[in-house]
Amino acid sequence: MPKLTDTQTIILNRAATRPDNLAMPLPKGLHGAAAQKAVAAMIARGWLEEVEANLRRGEPLWRETGDDHGTTLVATEAGLAAIGIEPVVATTTTNLRKSKLERAFAPEDAAEASAGPATPKPVAIRAGTKQAKIIALLQRSEGASISEIVEVTGWAAHSARGMISGGLKKKLGFEVSTISDELRGRVYHIRESI
Repeated sequence: MPKLTDTQTIILNRAATRPDNLAMPLPKGLHGAAAQKAVAAMIARGWLEEVEANLRRGEPLWRETGDDHGTTLVATEAGLAAIGIEPVVATTTTNLRKSKLERAFAPEDAAEASAGPATPKPVAIRAGTKQAKIIALLQRSEGASISEIVEVTGWAAHSARGMISGGLKKKLGFEVSTISDELRGRVYHIRESI
């Protein structure tokens, strides 16, 4: 992994937890020439990207470009990888942002014609976390039972079920199916839809 400064680590970690990987607003106290220097270095390394801000959604501005337009900063796949977020997750996250921006700036008639279910907010999944371990277990062909998840995470059974229904289904948008197995009990699987 590349060597990151404390400031760069904070910016990328915050971006990873925000919808659409927005790097703005920058940490408190980072402004002026120091902010410009830090951001310029991160853009040069490919960790941040300057994109057009969606003012209708109230995205924070990095700089104004005139005519009521401006840019904001987003973490790139390389930036997320620099802090340990798996490339597959980073690719999915950045692709979701691009498709959301295309829909946001599309003509209103086209948006109404393609009105479908809302896409969940992209959320970064850090490698090595309990959440990442649960996802890996559920993506196996045999899936995972609650007791297997409890064994890996050390959580109580109700916490494991809460992570599946709240964290994976609602927050991350995974399609989780279940089957009943005589030996293992209820077995959970993540469908390959994401």
